[in-house]
Amino acid sequence: MKFIDLRSDTVTVPTQAMKDAMYNAEVGDDVYGDDPTVNELEAFAAKLVGKEAALFVPSGTFGNQLAIMTHCRRGDEVIVGDDSHIVIHEVGASAVIAGVQLRTLRSNKGALDPVEVDAKIRGTDIHFPETGLICLENAHSLGTVISLENMRSIYAVGKNHTIPVHLDGARLFNAAAALGVNAKEITRYCDTVNFCLSKGLCAPIGSILAGTKEFIARARKGRKLMGGGLRQAGFLAAAGLVALKEMVGRISEDHANAKYLAEELSKIPSIRVNLEDVHINMVFFKAIETDKDLDRLVQEFYNRGIKINPPEDGEFRFVTNYWISKSDIDFAINTLKELL
Repeated sequence: MKFIDLRSDTVTVPTQAMKDAMYNAEVGDDVYGDDPTVNELEAFAAKLVGKEAALFVPSGTFGNQLAIMTHCRRGDEVIVGDDSHIVIHEVGASAVIAGVQLRTLRSNKGALDPVEVDAKIRGTDIHFPETGLICLENAHSLGTVISLENMRSIYAVGKNHTIPVHLDGARLFNAAAALGVNAKEITRYCDTVNFCLSKGLCAPIGSILAGTKEFIARARKGRKLMGGGLRQAGFLAAAGLVALKEMVGRISEDHANAKYLAEELSKIPSIRVNLEDVHINMVFFKAIETDKDLDRLVQEFYNRGIKINPPEDGEFRFVTNYWISKSDIDFAINTLKELL
């Protein structure tokens, strides 16, 4: 049975072009540095985001945590938004892997206040941890995009205090499409960036961590420590190359479908959706004034060939991707109307 899967853009499967590239990939042992396809991917990715070097890693969480471990010493403090992916959805890995503590700041739909960031940087005191890193997220996992001006201001704060800035850019190319800029215009305001190949770009696995040559050399050893040395990883890197060369340019189609989805949802009397917050391919909404058991909707949607996540704090999230068409959205909207 073919399902319409609105749970996330992580559910995308490889395109035929990716399957062909994987089948024909030239590979070697990447831990030795002699996998030509991985080397090609890393060089292409670094150039794409305007950094000196890049490293292929298994996942976005892996990339973020490797960045934190490479930037920081044990006991350091990391400044980060309280609603960020690093804080909420990475299983407390920063404490376990890097041995750092997170100093969370309240964000405004993902954007941090540069003045508050500056105020939270630790001074010199025997009792204080040292501020080792500032982490930003763009596009944000709330589905919003952070302005370049906000990123520029926070990056300036970091430079002023000689503190590096890491960008969780899992959906970096969604942010670039929404802002109408090249990805390099975003990554110029961070020292390191992690971005996913498997979120909306259809690669089956993998992320990229990019930064200076010196940073990536240290991160490469950290990747090995964390179990990320994947040997003949060129089969996976081949799909990543197709993702970056062929899939980045069409992301705006997913955004257009998300806006259409949000507009159609807003026409349902018992649905509340904030249209202004639909920046990328995510639509968050609430069902109100209904006696329907919202958790049961998940199974009822499934029975009709649609996969959705249960509501979190009463809020649903539908995500468009390469494999979701406008007719799929219409079917999902009509299904929701019937079930409510």
